[in-house]
Amino acid sequence: LSCSRAKDVTMPAKLPVNFFSTRSPVIDLFRGQLDYAEHLRQDSEIVLYFFYAPWCGQSIAAREEIEHVASRLSDQVLFVAVNCWWNQGKCRKQKHFFYFPVIHLYHRSFGPIEYKGPMSAVYIEKFVRRVMTPLLYISSRSKLLDFLSNYEPGILGYFEFNASPQPPGYLTFFTSALHSLKKDYLGTIRFGVITNKQVAEEISLERSGSVYLHRHVNTSLIYPNDIMNFTAENICKWALENREVLIRWLRPHGGKSLLLNNELKKGPALLIFIPYNPLAEIHPLLDEITKVALEYHNCNKSQAAEPDLQHLRDRDSPAFDSSVSDAHMKLSETFSITKYPCCNTVVLPQWHSISRTHNVCELCINQTLGVKPNKVHVPHCNFLEIEAALDSFYLQEHTFFQVISNTIECSNFLSFYSPFSYYTACCRTVNRHFLSFISSEKAVFQTPKVAFSSHGKKENTQHSIPHIEDRDWFIPDLHISGTNITGLSCRTNKTLNLYLLDSNLFWIYAERLGASRSNYLKEFAAIVDLKEEVHYVLDQNHSLVGSTLENFIKNFSVLYSPLKRHLVDSPPVHFHQQHVITEVTTHTFHDTVVLSKKNVLLLYYAQWCGFCASLNHIFIQLARLLPPDNFTVARIDVTQNDLPWEFMTDRLPTILFFPHQRKEQSVKFPEDFAVNLPNLLKFILHHSSLSSSEPCTKECLQKEAALQQGHISHLEREIQQLRSEILALHQAHDQLEAQLSEARREEHKLQQQKHTLEKQHKTLQLHSEQLQVTYNQKNQELLEMAEKLQELADASENLLKENTLLRILVASREGKIQSKDEMKESLQSEQMLSEDNDRAVPAAIATLGEKRTDSSDTIETEHSSGNRTE
Repeated sequence: LSCSRAKDVTMPAKLPVNFFSTRSPVIDLFRGQLDYAEHLRQDSEIVLYFFYAPWCGQSIAAREEIEHVASRLSDQVLFVAVNCWWNQGKCRKQKHFFYFPVIHLYHRSFGPIEYKGPMSAVYIEKFVRRVMTPLLYISSRSKLLDFLSNYEPGILGYFEFNASPQPPGYLTFFTSALHSLKKDYLGTIRFGVITNKQVAEEISLERSGSVYLHRHVNTSLIYPNDIMNFTAENICKWALENREVLIRWLRPHGGKSLLLNNELKKGPALLIFIPYNPLAEIHPLLDEITKVALEYHNCNKSQAAEPDLQHLRDRDSPAFDSSVSDAHMKLSETFSITKYPCCNTVVLPQWHSISRTHNVCELCINQTLGVKPNKVHVPHCNFLEIEAALDSFYLQEHTFFQVISNTIECSNFLSFYSPFSYYTACCRTVNRHFLSFISSEKAVFQTPKVAFSSHGKKENTQHSIPHIEDRDWFIPDLHISGTNITGLSCRTNKTLNLYLLDSNLFWIYAERLGASRSNYLKEFAAIVDLKEEVHYVLDQNHSLVGSTLENFIKNFSVLYSPLKRHLVDSPPVHFHQQHVITEVTTHTFHDTVVLSKKNVLLLYYAQWCGFCASLNHIFIQLARLLPPDNFTVARIDVTQNDLPWEFMTDRLPTILFFPHQRKEQSVKFPEDFAVNLPNLLKFILHHSSLSSSEPCTKECLQKEAALQQGHISHLEREIQQLRSEILALHQAHDQLEAQLSEARREEHKLQQQKHTLEKQHKTLQLHSEQLQVTYNQKNQELLEMAEKLQELADASENLLKENTLLRILVASREGKIQSKDEMKESLQSEQMLSEDNDRAVPAAIATLGEKRTDSSDTIETEHSSGNRTE
């Protein structure tokens, strides 16, 4: 019987079932019928494909969102779901997706347009509507104004619809809008079509087929038909390269990515979290934030920045009054520093050698509007004028040298080079450690007292400008939106990148940055600076409005920023009274360590640090030994809490001792010493003994005696414990000696057994050798006998063959003899019958004689050959 190898038995996959309900408006091709899906697309203008895997959790979560969108748009859009996981389906064989779900949209024959945004119904519906109507049709001046006022980059094309079916270039422009959605799923570029010639002339579009890129701060552009071919790809590429992004949306997809890291590495970033509904018609909070971003980036504050938009606003406003406009224009020209600030920050030396304060001044170049032939423009800061302003300022340095107050002192200096220019210097006192400045922040920034002087004389305040951060209070009637931060991004080295995040989706990021969990509005703003490793949080007690953001940006941008660094803090730990080690957090660090009137021993540790955990029992003993009235033993988890830079450490564990009344002279426990109780006590006593140079009082002596008595009792307890340990060691030594003697006896017995076994082993080895020799001999004899038997078998086989041949020869000879006898008989009968033929008889006899002779010769030959064979 032959045994065959068992075959592998595999269970076939179960047949797929419906992923969507049969009553759902989504067509569910749960067997992956991709060919049927392509067939359905031919009869529909807009098609959404939802490729899913039935086991995928994200596909299951997005199923309800897709059904919600389909219930709203199923009369205009065909929704098709395809199972791309079943191995027998065409979708699995033709498509190779790296993640699920995947959403593709088709607009007629254009596509696929992949959607990569959040799997939320409102965002998906917004994107589908963008694909449905990629172009907005502008037919009036008011619609044009609304389009240009939007914060997103806008592209306008002018086409005269008097040709059939479409004007030349319209389909190309339409396709470029779809291309932009394909390249940028966020859809930050809005495409519009102007169908009215009068409306097109408002933005200087006169020829049909012209394309206009609107920009708020920089000059708007017209597509260069003479340089680039008018194709959909070129238009989309041109728009993406030249668009103006004032504020950018960030939408992390939830997986591992470098999106936030790449953006934050570009520089300080202002992250603003707002609840956002893409389908809402108006977004007042977003519009307010956009205005702040526009003013912040408007470095060229001139009417040429967006002339068409201002012109449209003036003409479209029903309450437009030329006199009011002239008044505002005149006022804005009077304070031309608000348009062209060219400033330089100057830090004066300390007024006294023991002082910790500086006078910080901001020196600005201003243009007066006296008698002059033409309007003065200062598009850039002139190095010679700045140098001259600094020279003039240092000549008048005594004016601000001894100013030590919270007021802002301003003074004007005439230019030596131009009668139409003067220099304004505004100074304030700033504490070196920022403590007094921060404590008086509200007084300085809310109700400043501005004093002006010019060479020691009172100056008319109408012709002087205070410090740039306090311009609002001095010029309350200057109704220019966001004047304080206008162009601030170009006048500071701490330029901010502005980002928006939807707090409905990404509130977890805000909580990690310091947002309160109880913030039901979900509005939050924070500045993150990776280079400086700091971040600041906007006060959550204030509403997130434009003025609050402006002050937040200004306070970050100034040289001596009053913003307080936000430190990550672990949740408060409530210990029972029996715990002798104090757990320190970020908020309790200054009260427990810096401001404490006790000597503090602080351990820096981390949860993952195994060696840190091994020190806990030592610190518990130390805390119980030290008097609690004079010493505090504490620890802080550095992975859960941030500390000021002067108290940070890069090594764990780290032990710092903060002596009483000299907390700034903290001492680090030496790293080359073993961390044990005696070394810690010596370390503490050595540095705490220098805590004061005053003579010790009676109470001090009593405390010192109590401390020494505590040390003595502890040492006595240690000695008693050591004695008991020595006694235990002696007992263990005796037991070990007894065990060693028993082991030696056992070893002697084993040695004897070893010798006996060795002898037996040698005998067995000799016997084995003899058996091996015998075995070899017998094996050789068997081989020889086998060869002889093989020879006998071969000879027997040959004899059998010869015997067979002999039998054949005998049979043939018997046949010949029989034929010879028959021939004799026939001859005798012929002789009797033919007596007349006498002549033939002798011949016949002779012939027979010859034949006998031949046959006898043949027989003899065969006999001889047979004998030879035998």
